[in-house]
Amino acid sequence: MTTTLSFPVPSAVGSLDQYIQSVNRIPLLTEKEESDLAHSFRDDGDLDAARKLVMSHLRLVVAIARGYLGYGLPHADLIQEGNVGLMKAVKRFDPTRGVRLVSFAIHWIKAEIHEYIVRNWRLVKIATTKAQRKLFFNLRGMKHDSATLQGDEVLAVAKQLGVKPEEVREMETRLSGHDVALDAGPDDDEERFAPIAYLADPHAEPSEVLAEQQLARLQDRGLHDALASLDERSRAIVSRRWLSEGDAATLHELAAEYGVSAERIRQIEAKAMQKMRTQLAAFA
Repeated sequence: MTTTLSFPVPSAVGSLDQYIQSVNRIPLLTEKEESDLAHSFRDDGDLDAARKLVMSHLRLVVAIARGYLGYGLPHADLIQEGNVGLMKAVKRFDPTRGVRLVSFAIHWIKAEIHEYIVRNWRLVKIATTKAQRKLFFNLRGMKHDSATLQGDEVLAVAKQLGVKPEEVREMETRLSGHDVALDAGPDDDEERFAPIAYLADPHAEPSEVLAEQQLARLQDRGLHDALASLDERSRAIVSRRWLSEGDAATLHELAAEYGVSAERIRQIEAKAMQKMRTQLAAFA
């Protein structure tokens, strides 16, 4: 039987600080309450029990997400991805194993945040395999400053992480590298050449230029038609998230604007993107 508990629901509107204050007011579960709710969800499919398990651990996601702010990604999006991991943990949690949900959920929350960071931290992906991702996150944590690792330090890190020294050096090079703009910035000296000026263009032949321009027009029309196939709210969400010339709107900002949860905005966005992909594939 489900334990009777009262949970203040985090507001769908307001700032991120207000959301964090709301989740911190949600009471923690005792071991028995957690066990009763987990059994109700696993044995009886009680979705309300699953909701209470998720709600009582939202503060854990906030705490974990705060540790990844150094990657320059929005705190709200890190929390949202961590919440997805928390829901996956609740779905897979087995209360008969004698382990508290908090210990089980940490892995799933970090896994979703790690995946999000690797997808979005740089345009040129720095970690594509499971081993590289492990090295990426561990190396950042083991380096205490921005100085380059010396020979003995490289060997020590490689031994501790169980990888080759050359893999440590390669990942350190990727981590210390900076994105370089190909085009000159608005404040650059007119006499300076941006990197793009040194690149030869193999497609400068007039017929190829015209063909590329025609293809671009067709692609623009396809994107326009795909956007037009969406309802007004979905079109606005996709445009604000992916097609904005300025800073992209976060899930929580859109949630506040439409008066729904950030998870609902994520669902609408995913459904709209899938519909657009199908539309563009048919157009192509």
